[in-house]
Amino acid sequence: MKMIILVALALVAGTSAFDAAPVLIKILRSEFNKYEKGYQFEFETENGITRSEHGEIKEAFDEDKKPHSVVVVRGTYSYKNSDGKPETINYFADETGYHAEGDSIPKLPSRR
Repeated sequence: MKMIILVALALVAGTSAFDAAPVLIKILRSEFNKYEKGYQFEFETENGITRSEHGEIKEAFDEDKKPHSVVVVRGTYSYKNSDGKPETINYFADETGYHAEGDSIPKLPSRR
């Protein structure tokens, strides 16, 4: 009997979480440009989120020294954190992986 009550309470709690109406955020500005060897885009929303990114095709070499094309991406995005303070993340991605920097991203200790 206790199990039935617990299941019923869980179902009621679970359905109330889905009752909230979604918050729609307006896009204030959005641009996208495609080029022969890359792209560029940026957007801004009414709640202060911004993002800007560009990518270019680059020739890289794998571990067997064979050439192949990769897309090198560089960009930045900003938003307000849970305390209402602005956060900005700068990043790039290439054949070495994804690399991001910002005040909210932990820093690796320096090696000496």
